[in-house]
Amino acid sequence: MGLREIVYFRTPGTHQFRRGDYPSLARVRVRVQGAGGGSGGADSDPGGSIPRPGAAAGGYSENIFEVGELSAVETVVVGAGGTGGVGNNPGTDGGSSAFGGVVTAFGGGGGSANSESGTTNITANGISGAGSGAGEGAIRISASQGMSGRGGDSMLGFGGYGQTTTGPGGGTRGWGAGAGGAFSCNGWSQPGTVGGNGTVIVELYG
Repeated sequence: MGLREIVYFRTPGTHQFRRGDYPSLARVRVRVQGAGGGSGGADSDPGGSIPRPGAAAGGYSENIFEVGELSAVETVVVGAGGTGGVGNNPGTDGGSSAFGGVVTAFGGGGGSANSESGTTNITANGISGAGSGAGEGAIRISASQGMSGRGGDSMLGFGGYGQTTTGPGGGTRGWGAGAGGAFSCNGWSQPGTVGGNGTVIVELYG
């Protein structure tokens, strides 16, 4: 018995997987990816700068079920990526994803916004991952030099890039990765970036 079909749930929200829609089904492999965190915003003073760390990726979980272990209808939840912060506010955490309430992957932490505007060397810690990739830390070297943190990689996606010039953090690719951190110089406000949405993938064998 081999792989017959792959069902993807990619839109954030609640969905249903109906066992009866696949009469030849023998077993399923369920892959669940939590959503990535959004990065924090940065709004420096004139003559100063603020680099923000990257956000963390969402966690990942998977399992194999025989068809008899499945309910007639299984609830599927896809987590939404965390939102980016505005001004000097942190990003929000990514949402958790789940299949049937038994395979769950938590969302990644949002990027912090703790550092204040300045001109001297500082560092900002990265954001720990939910069993997946952590967001990288940020560093300020001077009023105009530094680097914001790269977002954490997930099992199914790549984190957004960091910045060495004024701008928002990089966006994610794939599913569940963390957003890159913003970098603000000389009073130019930069928003945080949204994290990658989660996904639930159901491989059908029969």
